[in-house]
Amino acid sequence: MNDDNPLNTTRVWAVGALCRAIADALDSRFNPVAVRGEISGFSRAVSGHCYFSIKDATGQIRCAMFKRSAGLLDFSPKDGELVEVRGRLGVYEARGDLQLIVESMQKAGQGALFEQFLRLKAKLDTEGLFDPVRKRSLPVSPRSIGVVTSLGAAAWHDVVTALQRRVPHIPVILAPASVQGLAAAPSLVSALLQLFAQIEAGTQAIDVILLVRGGGSMEDLWSFNDEQLARTIVASPVPIICGVGHETDFTIADFVADVRAPTPTAAAEMASQPLQVWLDAFELMRDRLDSALHTHLDRQAQRVDTLAARIGRPSSRMAGHRLMLNQLAQQLQFCRTHAVREHRQMLLRWTERLPQAAARDLDARSDRLARAQLRLDLLDPRLVLERGYAWLTQENGHALTSVLNMEPGQSLMATLADGQVPLTVAGQPLKT
Repeated sequence: MNDDNPLNTTRVWAVGALCRAIADALDSRFNPVAVRGEISGFSRAVSGHCYFSIKDATGQIRCAMFKRSAGLLDFSPKDGELVEVRGRLGVYEARGDLQLIVESMQKAGQGALFEQFLRLKAKLDTEGLFDPVRKRSLPVSPRSIGVVTSLGAAAWHDVVTALQRRVPHIPVILAPASVQGLAAAPSLVSALLQLFAQIEAGTQAIDVILLVRGGGSMEDLWSFNDEQLARTIVASPVPIICGVGHETDFTIADFVADVRAPTPTAAAEMASQPLQVWLDAFELMRDRLDSALHTHLDRQAQRVDTLAARIGRPSSRMAGHRLMLNQLAQQLQFCRTHAVREHRQMLLRWTERLPQAAARDLDARSDRLARAQLRLDLLDPRLVLERGYAWLTQENGHALTSVLNMEPGQSLMATLADGQVPLTVAGQPLKT
């Protein structure tokens, strides 16, 4: 062995020692570290520890998240989610693998925003805010058009240009608002409410509102995914056209608006029929009116000719009326004669029937009177006295019906069939 070989001076490491040295170097240079990437191969062990990889298009790192840190998560990680993790980079000595010990995790960037978008979309859809039945048709010819956007935005220029080209005669009322940033959503709500107040107060005859903004990333358009803005759009007293972003961009405002336009320019075109369209329609209406007027005049001329022909021969009409008058006079005479004869015959029939009816009625009344007299005679108390009974009364004339009302020496009066006998109670009455 040549002692002059420089390789002989290289330190020989034990594997474990080298792993620890690498881990120390990583710790001193990188830790703590934050990494952004997509979850891959996520699994949760029985112990509660989580194992997965963070990857992007150019690489990946194995990760471990112990039970204590995993218990602090506010969501359930799954493969494909874009996340940001924070932890400490090191080496798993048992396998010599580079490993990131994750201490915290949160959804990152557009992935987190998209999740919020989907949750709000599902919530408002459940409440029926996307229902087509709720949405209104656009006015054919608005008296004026309201616009909510940023005064310095390209969308405002595009809308004004389109409206000036198509409907220069229709007033445009701008309610300026911020369309990007944290203050954008409240600013958009405030601008809409400003237009609503003018509509309800009658100070502006606004029949449709354009809510517009140019294109951008999801973060740039995020203010149009605000829940309060969505509910304000739904409460609008007039239809709202939402033209936010490009044709491929969708926001919550698009779903709740009465009409979605792919661009701000398209929103302006939807709210306005070109002036030439109205001029063409007026021309067509004028042609139709002229045609209808000529047709009406021709028909009236024919009617005048017919009437003139009739007036030229009045004798024939008079002869017809005279014949009709004679027929009516004959019918009247016949009805009068026939009616008198019928009434005379009816009077004779009643004259013949009246004595017979009176006799029958008298016999029936006499029979009822005889039967009533018989029933009345049967109720005469003298018939009972003639059978040997007596009617006892006290001195005051009250009838006696019980021995309990008699006392020795009491004076009584007995009424018989042929007279009365005074009596005196000789002894104590006995009850049977």
